[in-house]
Amino acid sequence: MQRYSVFALARQAFRNHEGWERAWRSPEPKRRYDTIIVGAGGHGLATAYWLGRNFGITNVAVIEKGWLGGGNTGRNTTIIRSNYLQDASAGIYEKSRSLYETMSQDLNYNVMYSPRGVMMLAQTEHEVRGYRRTAHANALQGVETQFVGPERVKELCPIINIEGPRYPVLGALWQPRAGTARHDAVAWGYARACSDMGMDIIQKCEVTGVRSEGGKVTGVSTTKGEIDCDRLGIVVAGNSGVLADMAGFRLPIESVALQALVSEPIKPCMDVVVMANTVHGYMSQSDKGEMVIGGGADGYNNYTQRGSFHHIEETVRALVETFPMISRLKMLRQWGGIVDMTGDRSPIISKTPLEGCYINAGWGTGGFKAIPGSGWAMAELMAKGHSPLADDFSLDRFREGRFIDESVAAGVAH
Repeated sequence: MQRYSVFALARQAFRNHEGWERAWRSPEPKRRYDTIIVGAGGHGLATAYWLGRNFGITNVAVIEKGWLGGGNTGRNTTIIRSNYLQDASAGIYEKSRSLYETMSQDLNYNVMYSPRGVMMLAQTEHEVRGYRRTAHANALQGVETQFVGPERVKELCPIINIEGPRYPVLGALWQPRAGTARHDAVAWGYARACSDMGMDIIQKCEVTGVRSEGGKVTGVSTTKGEIDCDRLGIVVAGNSGVLADMAGFRLPIESVALQALVSEPIKPCMDVVVMANTVHGYMSQSDKGEMVIGGGADGYNNYTQRGSFHHIEETVRALVETFPMISRLKMLRQWGGIVDMTGDRSPIISKTPLEGCYINAGWGTGGFKAIPGSGWAMAELMAKGHSPLADDFSLDRFREGRFIDESVAAGVAH
């Protein structure tokens, strides 16, 4: 793999940048692999990367029906945080956040990680109590957060209106080491590292069936032919239920669209991420100057990857009182992604009823922030049959009543 550095950039500048290698190979699939990962998004690529990095498993194919990173990885608002209430959630998200901090160095690829801090606004007395509780829980979990007052909120984000008549800002849960990263770069960096380890990333290859014999997975049928394997990982976000049906089992999830939008670029005015859960909107400013705005998931099941007018109205209307300046901005573009929701709004990282088949799903609206930690846990589960990070997220919890209810604990599942 060609190493990226300032010296490599200077050398290529003298060659009119004609000497760069392709970042990853695009081979035709082999007849057999030790492991197949279905889904070349962030979670699938991270799983493949940690299989190779931590366990030396490199005879791996990552299969994608579309293009690499074209699903939810490229359709989110890039927020990274780990200030969750439940111990299991805080564990995997904090692992992920810590891996993000060194990702650019580990992958030799600039993912533009920006630990600018995330504020979750308390705009009701109920939220004040809830976030104080979360701050205490985070202290026990070793996650650095603190509850700050409205004056500190205004200091951290001067454009905010803390005296709104309907939704005054009473404080915020502040995580200074949280932030954002470039979503495409995360997928590209992992893909480049996986390809360098000899793994095959196969795009435009749709899985049409899961083959098994005697209750054990034997391979997959695809639009590019039959491919055999010993282990199969299903990591396809909103299409998890479709793949699970092919494998002969059902998942307790439903798929809905989550929409987001960005404004026209403006001068820097906001260097933190702000989440306003009472009105259900969140906002940050990208490196290009766009205001990145997101809200809640659609209220009905669908597989739509586009925006809608009602979402613009609901989300922006909710944020205008807290951020009056956005009322004067024009929207630049809008999009949607398919997210898979579990009943307790926590993910599934688990073995399945089909031996040799593993599932990583149910991240809902919080998948991007979990990519490196999710891949670490999934790889460990597939390689060793057990992962401390994944134990609490098994499918068995729905049968046994061991719910990890972050939607009730946090008031929002983002």
